[in-house]
Amino acid sequence: MARGRFTTATKQAASVIKELQGNALKSVGTVRNYEQALKTCCDFLKEHRLGGLRELTPQLARQYLEVRAIECSQRTLNMDRQAIQSMMRYVTHQLHPTETLIKAMGFEKVSDLKSEKETIEASRSYTPEQVDRIIQCLTDKYHLPTQICHTAGLRAHELLTLRPINELTPTPNEKTHNDKFSHIPNQTVSYSVKGKGGLIREVQIPAYLATKLEATRLTQPQSITDRGIHYQSHYNIGAGLQFSDAFSKASVRALGYTHGAHGLRHSYAQDRYEQLANHLPIKDVMIIVSQELGHFRPDITEVYLR
Repeated sequence: MARGRFTTATKQAASVIKELQGNALKSVGTVRNYEQALKTCCDFLKEHRLGGLRELTPQLARQYLEVRAIECSQRTLNMDRQAIQSMMRYVTHQLHPTETLIKAMGFEKVSDLKSEKETIEASRSYTPEQVDRIIQCLTDKYHLPTQICHTAGLRAHELLTLRPINELTPTPNEKTHNDKFSHIPNQTVSYSVKGKGGLIREVQIPAYLATKLEATRLTQPQSITDRGIHYQSHYNIGAGLQFSDAFSKASVRALGYTHGAHGLRHSYAQDRYEQLANHLPIKDVMIIVSQELGHFRPDITEVYLR
């Protein structure tokens, strides 16, 4: 059976499964699930011209699975990971039979690869007044990151990747909407962050917050490990898991409940929807908000707006 990168995704997945079946795989149900998982992975590789299924490396696997985390459940994400791990252990030998894909991708534990879709569906937005109340219950260290996530739609770990846009060029995307970042009511400054799947996107931070951010600029970047992932942070601000935990505890103190720091992205999505809805068709609004959030999926944006 053909194996090359130019072979269809269906045939590439079937070729890998043929080598796994009867050796590493015994269950008919697992065979069927793994084959579908590998076909989906191959479709992604072909779409982005990243090579064939058998050329998949742990680095590319991480890029793929971080994208999948945005659009599928934790159960599906785990199945995708397990299918790729089996292929790399017993077919392409990218992994030793006792080595885990999680470790090879740079994570500490399985729970570090989490379905963002489930996080999104569980979260809800905060009003500006609620954000102010939460900030009052936070230490000074977390005031600025809360404001930045709220006004720029950042994930907690993306705070660790913040750079002025002239220092970190966004990933080119020919589908970028011409009205992206239009109708923002305040003066802003362009920055870049590295998000899911290694995508580098432009974000807009209000000028008064950008001034505060630059005041925390480090003379040398600081190496930080957050949830098993290594970052070079250029600013001395709270970020990542520590920020998320502090924010959730402050939210409980201020409001009696928490939607987590991810709720700030919901707030950003709803604010931008309201800013754009009076100027552009709703279809365009959904595309723009999805691009500003960094997932390029209008259907995911619908979840943010619930």
